[in-house]
Amino acid sequence: MRGKRLVIVGLLCFFSFLLAKSDYGKYEKLIAQINIPYKKYVLDNGLTLIVHEDHKAPIVAVNIWYHVGSKNEKRGKTGFAHLFEHLMFNGSEHYNDEYFKPFEKVGATDMNGTTNNDRTNYFENVPVNALDLALWMESDRMGYLLGAIDQAKLDEQRGVVLNEKRQGENQPYGRVWNIIAEHTFPEEHPYSWPVIGYEEDIKAATLEDVHEWFKTYYGPANATLVIAGDVNAEGVKKKVEKYFGSIPSGPPVEKFDRWIPVLHGEHRYIMQDRVPQARIYKVYNIPEYGTKEGVFFELIADILSSGKTSRLYKRLVYEEQIATDVYAYAYLREIAGQLVIMVNVRPGESLKRAEEILNEEIEKFLKKGPTGDELERVKTNYFSSFIKGMERIGGFGGKSDILATNQVFTGDPSHYKKQLLWVAEASREDLVETAREWMLPGYFVLEVHPFPDYSATKEDVDRSRLPDVEKPPKPEFPSFSKFELDNGLEVYLVKREVVPMVNCRLIINAGYASDQFSKPGVSSFAMDMLNEGTRKYTALDLSEELDKIGADLSTGSSLDVSYVNLTALNTTLEKAFELFSEVVLFPTFPESEIERIRKQTIASIQQEMAQPIGMALRVLPKFLYGKGHAYGNPFTGDGTIESVNSIQRDDLVQFHKTWVKPNNSKLIVVGDITEDRLRGLLEKYFKSWKPGKVLEKNIAPVELPRESVVYIMDKPQSPQSLIIAGHVAIPKDDPDEIAVDAVNRILGGTFTSRINMNIREDKHWSYGARSLILDAKGQAPFIVYAPVQIDKTADAMLEILDEIRGILGEKPITLEELDKTKKNMILSLPGTWETSRSILNSLAEIVTYGLPDDYYRAYLEIVNGLSLEKLQEAARKVLHPEKLTWVVVGDKEKVEKQVKSAGFEKVYIIDTEGNVIQ
Repeated sequence: MRGKRLVIVGLLCFFSFLLAKSDYGKYEKLIAQINIPYKKYVLDNGLTLIVHEDHKAPIVAVNIWYHVGSKNEKRGKTGFAHLFEHLMFNGSEHYNDEYFKPFEKVGATDMNGTTNNDRTNYFENVPVNALDLALWMESDRMGYLLGAIDQAKLDEQRGVVLNEKRQGENQPYGRVWNIIAEHTFPEEHPYSWPVIGYEEDIKAATLEDVHEWFKTYYGPANATLVIAGDVNAEGVKKKVEKYFGSIPSGPPVEKFDRWIPVLHGEHRYIMQDRVPQARIYKVYNIPEYGTKEGVFFELIADILSSGKTSRLYKRLVYEEQIATDVYAYAYLREIAGQLVIMVNVRPGESLKRAEEILNEEIEKFLKKGPTGDELERVKTNYFSSFIKGMERIGGFGGKSDILATNQVFTGDPSHYKKQLLWVAEASREDLVETAREWMLPGYFVLEVHPFPDYSATKEDVDRSRLPDVEKPPKPEFPSFSKFELDNGLEVYLVKREVVPMVNCRLIINAGYASDQFSKPGVSSFAMDMLNEGTRKYTALDLSEELDKIGADLSTGSSLDVSYVNLTALNTTLEKAFELFSEVVLFPTFPESEIERIRKQTIASIQQEMAQPIGMALRVLPKFLYGKGHAYGNPFTGDGTIESVNSIQRDDLVQFHKTWVKPNNSKLIVVGDITEDRLRGLLEKYFKSWKPGKVLEKNIAPVELPRESVVYIMDKPQSPQSLIIAGHVAIPKDDPDEIAVDAVNRILGGTFTSRINMNIREDKHWSYGARSLILDAKGQAPFIVYAPVQIDKTADAMLEILDEIRGILGEKPITLEELDKTKKNMILSLPGTWETSRSILNSLAEIVTYGLPDDYYRAYLEIVNGLSLEKLQEAARKVLHPEKLTWVVVGDKEKVEKQVKSAGFEKVYIIDTEGNVIQ
């Protein structure tokens, strides 16, 4: 049958119609505006330096790429690239301490390092006055690392990496990518093993191996440094020569050539996992990054699965309703790429039938190719997504990332321009011919089936010091104007002309807390339904209209508010606001869409109930607030399976009628638009929106419990436990909120916080442990969470208690911690406000929680005035270790005895809904 099908498809290809070339002219003007100017230098030691000047904010992105990844490893020595990335954060010869500490003191943001098959990168955004610090630190670990790496550090990070590996593989579908790699690449191919490596190889790594890896791959000649931000290119070059110029180049590094293994026919693998839904993965080996074919596959993937009108989503999720989600993407790497298609099969539906439909749609595409409308839609979305990334200098997808990617993989930082040109010129014929060439020969299919819930019967430069940091620029939140429409809608506008785009958020005073007047999950359900059909548009029509103009429209809810987001190019605002008003004012809540969204929501709840963090966050609220409280429903906002099944159309209509009113809403707009134009659009499209009576939500304070309680939720055979502890704290508008935030940062809110340094860095029991205080109008929850190896569950709980008790008593906050935290809180602000969306988020915080208009100006004064006494007072106000409620998700047989033996007296076993069963 397989051979017959290929012959038929081949004949159809031969007789296919002539597909017209796309018109490049319509994109020419847009492409002309897409430019990331740069200067490129190569130092005498081989270091490639790329500098991009962007003066919109006083920050600098520092992004260094080493051209080494897991593909440079060999079998028997896997995991080295990723393990070494961890070691790079543990000090160098002239600064032998945690890498993040100096950066936190100067307000750095987006600090991270990542490893993939082809490269390892390290990046941070720093205030412009701290550039010397960043260059000193990066150059010190490039040139002077080995003297600081000893056996103790290797063992420490080995433990952290192994916990990271266990944590990843313990997640639902966590082993999928290992299996795909092993079955789509031959054993000798460098993409055939996981980036994180195999456990036995990581355990066997020696200090000598680590030293050899550094000497081979971490020289300047194998690195690209990108500096982007508020700088002068020639000035940056001098600084880089100063800090990096004396570092030896390193040896020549072998480079890999293109290696795309051809799959012949069908290869299939079937696995079981503890997951709530069956999945199908279909994988094709395709050309690599930097090729025209790779770009074409990005467009093909979007045609198949991006948006509700895409072929696979429309057929599988919308029409047949046999799947809850589907995606396709082109995973383009340096020497080969892959087209990955995933279908999440709805519980109770046939995986076989879902695969049949998937194959039908793929064969249709291979036969006829895309339509003209489809091609235009994905091209517009491609350009729109690229423009959004250009607003940021750092982070994933930002300008420094774009320049580094293109330099390292193609040798040309501006190679992205070729890709944009390929997109603009791509024709229907180009896409179908490329798809046929690479998809017809063969593919790999992975079936993931839920593992049945079996049960068993019970049985018994100057390297002597860090450089001085110059005086930082004063962070300034952008000014904004306010006006009010006749119907009571308050409007906040930040005019920003950085990119030709406008971001809007309508904030509705509803949120999960409004479910107290209805059923758990109604607010999320209703908001999900707003863009599923209006008086003028069906759900698919609406999605298609948005795609045509490159706009994004999303809806949702959080704890206190619901929202509608709109992002659009300033050239398409007229149509965008018409669609915006349709969604807000005239949703129809069609019954057919209700049933589809109901199925998706239930599937989402089942996913939550399969993941430890989701399991815990679903039950913690009712223990903290009680069942009748507005905050007592699951923090995920979806409600329960029972409540979602009971929601009727009338519930959704009533939600809209009750809460979506202009006098109960506020609109925030940030972007390239004038107040006059905004007023005109609002008067035109929102004039008919009438005010009305608004209900008052009950978010009354609750008492802390008299004593601590531990609830254990059984997750059999889990290699880790997820620990969550919490109690109610203060609302966002509390006068001490800023001091409390500082306390939390010191306790568990940052990488170098006490809890994380204890449990991750000192004990190696976890990949990461944190504390946080969620924002809320009422009493916010204070939460500590830590996924830990299961045999250390009770020990980790005791360590968390010791850290909280310590900060209140024997280990009070130090002057060093106070100084570092104050600097981090203030100096990170300019980087926080780099993009329009981030400015919108900060302004939304002011609007949502009723904070003063000058909140961020006062914020600077308050933070600067924080003292040790003030922080200790705030700690006493908000931290109550003896009244914590604990939820532990793990294997009951391995956890319960530990916890009781550790001295926790009240210990209960609960089911996934939080009901005590033992």
